[in-house]
Amino acid sequence: MRKQLFYCFFFCFSISLIAQSGFLLQNNKNKDRIPFRLVNNLPIVEVEINGTPLSFILDTGVKSTILFSLEEADSLQLRNTSPVLLQGLGSGGSVEALKSLNNKIRLGNAVDSDHALFIIFDSTLNFSPRMGIPIHGILGNEFFQNFIVKINYSAEIITIYDPIKYPLKACKKCEELPLNFVGSKPYISLKIASENNQYEVTLLVDSGSSDVMWLFEDHDFIIESPSNYYEDFLGLGLSGNIFGKRARVPEIIIGDYHLKEVNTSFPEEDAIMKARYYEDRDGSLGGGFLSRFTITFDYRNKKIRLKKNHTFKDPFNYNMSGITLEHEGMELVKEEKQASVNSNRGNPSESLTMNSISVTTELHFSLVPKYIVADVREGSPAALAGVQKGDEVITINGKPCYEYKLYELIKMFSTDEGKRISMELKRGAYFNKVKFFLKSVF
Repeated sequence: MRKQLFYCFFFCFSISLIAQSGFLLQNNKNKDRIPFRLVNNLPIVEVEINGTPLSFILDTGVKSTILFSLEEADSLQLRNTSPVLLQGLGSGGSVEALKSLNNKIRLGNAVDSDHALFIIFDSTLNFSPRMGIPIHGILGNEFFQNFIVKINYSAEIITIYDPIKYPLKACKKCEELPLNFVGSKPYISLKIASENNQYEVTLLVDSGSSDVMWLFEDHDFIIESPSNYYEDFLGLGLSGNIFGKRARVPEIIIGDYHLKEVNTSFPEEDAIMKARYYEDRDGSLGGGFLSRFTITFDYRNKKIRLKKNHTFKDPFNYNMSGITLEHEGMELVKEEKQASVNSNRGNPSESLTMNSISVTTELHFSLVPKYIVADVREGSPAALAGVQKGDEVITINGKPCYEYKLYELIKMFSTDEGKRISMELKRGAYFNKVKFFLKSVF
């Protein structure tokens, strides 16, 4: 009898230790609210790794934590490293990396004191220039394992709950779907429809993709004559650049939720071969879809809940200029500012004629972001106007380019068909002015 009790105690104690691995809430908290920044439909969170604060994309589409852009994190201490090879989306091969064990990682009051992460030193894998803000890595879905995680995209707040103290309650205005996990990654099934057919598809829930939806098969959504798509750069994967077609899917159906004329990307086959290991996968749902909802993940009970927010009915926009901009460091600019000096030559109670006002010119120097054209879509309005890859953008619509945030420029290029864009460009030592009108491909 004592031996049985001992075995029971040892077994239960071992299970308890296993259950307590990963992220845990500190300071006896049962929930925590964590602010984030929504940039290009991606949630950007502040993460501490071994005491160093860094900016990470919260990404349900990858399992592990990946670190890059180390030049901005010189003080970071890495522990117990060993070389490994990583593979991801893109047409390239494997990527050399280091695996580091026993790291302490914190997001809000959630802490994992024994966290493994992967460090990539390839300088071409850098999301910061296209985002316009420093991005040091990706926090994968390990963060979701021990919590119920609610991402309120419109309020830019992540709330995490202890699933034992705060079980998921019923919600009449929500749509709830089962989560299917393959390789620790979450998948859902939903319906998409064309004018003539309806398909049920299985999609990876990928908060680390800024697009709305990727489909691996074009079904009857791509039409050659007349063409209803355009070729484009789709994104940066761990194994290189991803290219493909962009078109529209007439409808996505999730219970009572119906989304119309949905921007959809169809990546080239060689870029997604590694994603095909799960043969039932038909594509991905990205931030362009997720950001129209408050999303609640309950990994323990394999559920996902969607509640539409105020952006649900917004039209699906895309870049109608054809320009891909990126941030390329900082540059020094000189500005002249005038300052007025009031010199009172007498008693303040005397008449104004006794005062003199002098105007002086002051020079102000400041470091500002520099934006260059990273790519121009062939046949686009910008290409036809003469914009070329490598051009530095000086002004847009008469305003210095550095006065815009990068995401503001992306939004400017993605709305109001027919809007005129005036740009001053620098190409080498020469300046050039161009004008074009935003034009829809669809």
